[in-house]
Amino acid sequence: MTKPNRHKMALLTWLVVYPMITVLLAVLEPVLSNVAMPLRTLVLSLVMVPALVYGAMPFATARLQAWLTAPSGLDHSPEKRPGI
Repeated sequence: MTKPNRHKMALLTWLVVYPMITVLLAVLEPVLSNVAMPLRTLVLSLVMVPALVYGAMPFATARLQAWLTAPSGLDHSPEKRPGI
């Protein structure tokens, strides 16, 4: 099995994390508005990390597996260069 391209995984992670942070902040804001920032961050991370690990990232990577593992055309490693 081909490993996902690292740059594509970074982009996909950002594309999943950013909206999740935005939605969770909007949902949790009314509940946590009077709570200290470190505690708000703790609650956000306690909700977000499991949602990412067990839900959002497996869903996104499964849907985009072909794109993640497709050659990018930018691989310049010696074993990929013709004539070397």
